[in-house]
Amino acid sequence: MESQALKRADGGKMRALVVDDEESITQLVAMALRYEGWDVDTASTGEEALEKIRSFAPDVAVFDIMLPDFDGMQLLTRVRSDGRMFPVLFLTALDSVEDRVNGLTAGGDDYVVKPFSLEELIARLRGLVRRSQMALAQQPDPVLRVGDLTLNEDSYEVARAGESITVTNTEFELLRYLMRNPNRVLSKAQILDRGRAYDFTRKSIGVGRYMFYLRREIVAGRGPCAPSVRGRHRSSCAGRRCRARPRSTCR
Repeated sequence: MESQALKRADGGKMRALVVDDEESITQLVAMALRYEGWDVDTASTGEEALEKIRSFAPDVAVFDIMLPDFDGMQLLTRVRSDGRMFPVLFLTALDSVEDRVNGLTAGGDDYVVKPFSLEELIARLRGLVRRSQMALAQQPDPVLRVGDLTLNEDSYEVARAGESITVTNTEFELLRYLMRNPNRVLSKAQILDRGRAYDFTRKSIGVGRYMFYLRREIVAGRGPCAPSVRGRHRSSCAGRRCRARPRSTCR
């Protein structure tokens, strides 16, 4: 086994949940994972597992398929429907090719058949965790930053110096386009060309009106944030938190 313990992104111990109705199995796997330096919790039924998942928030899980209340595949379906995407390894006595295919098709990330090698099981779990961490690390940062102005593309929030700003959906899209092109002068024609899917009119005055709204919301007593040259606009700024909202007066 590897000597260097895997860590969570926050530096804490990795968390594993072991779900099996055979106590000897759960205790054996839990003991081996604790030896690796992980935090481990166990469950013997599907319902207990769901409760532990909500309270324990595991980074990886081991599911038996044949549980007393509902099977491990149904458990995984319920876990995924809750939006929890941690990797799951099936550990089961069902050893046919069809069983393996069903487990992986149901969303399992790996499949190990009993009886099993404890060392191999731990190695597989470590591999699942490493791949999961790599996938998370490769996800693009949803937050755009220009000075102290921030825009979160996932939550549709805008912030300046930590203070919320309220903008419309169209203003949000305009601001996003400007922040994706920092320190670059953009003409109204360029903005209109990229804004066909937004609420801009095909007249340049539409862009100017939305730029006025943005400055009013973002500056709000602070220094200028997005200065413009006649017919051209530039983004160079800093943040207050805000969420996109409709503006009934904007057509």
